[in-house]
Amino acid sequence: MLGKTATIEIFGTLAEKKLYSGYVSGSRDMRRVYIITDQELHGTIDCMIIAAAIGETAAQTRLVAAPEGEVFYEPEIASRLRSTSLKFKKINCIYEKSCGAVIYRMTERHEVRILLVKNKNGKCWTFPKGHIESGESEEETALREIKEETGLSVRIVPGFRKISTYRPFGKIKKTAVFFLAETTKSVVSMQPSEIDYYLWVSLDEAMKMCRHENDTNILKDVRKILC
Repeated sequence: MLGKTATIEIFGTLAEKKLYSGYVSGSRDMRRVYIITDQELHGTIDCMIIAAAIGETAAQTRLVAAPEGEVFYEPEIASRLRSTSLKFKKINCIYEKSCGAVIYRMTERHEVRILLVKNKNGKCWTFPKGHIESGESEEETALREIKEETGLSVRIVPGFRKISTYRPFGKIKKTAVFFLAETTKSVVSMQPSEIDYYLWVSLDEAMKMCRHENDTNILKDVRKILC
């Protein structure tokens, strides 16, 4: 049912304006659902099924819904579900959020070089990024993921924040937040489990190598700042 809209009958409040329990109206098996929200809910409401909390058995698995227009990512869902007795191994969510940066350095000739990486089993050159974790800000996620994947310590340039959204697998909606970050180092220590290759290239070369329009649009904005 992931990604589908369902009418939910609310029958309990687990955390006011945060988590409710209910069931899918009209379902033969009275399928139970957790509703995550930032609103006060009563009665019956139309929601989108945004996640499934996978338990040890099918009976321990719960669907997670949210009122239409409200978006929640896996770390927030996991945090709220911990207030229940539900024991889950993982959460499959239709929304995914990652944060990273377009990393650049200046050469001795004062030329801009952009870091491109090719993710494990990936087909396209892109920028370092990774999934946000519970309690992290977007910038904290970007700095942590960059350090883990490349070994680089970077300085985030204030005022640059771009959002890329895409659907690589049908129902899954991915949101990637990219900052602009500077480093003085040229040596990259790749994380083998995440990165296969890396290159330092000029902006013109980066524009040619990046296949996704979202990435090239971000590079156009980078050019306005660095060139």
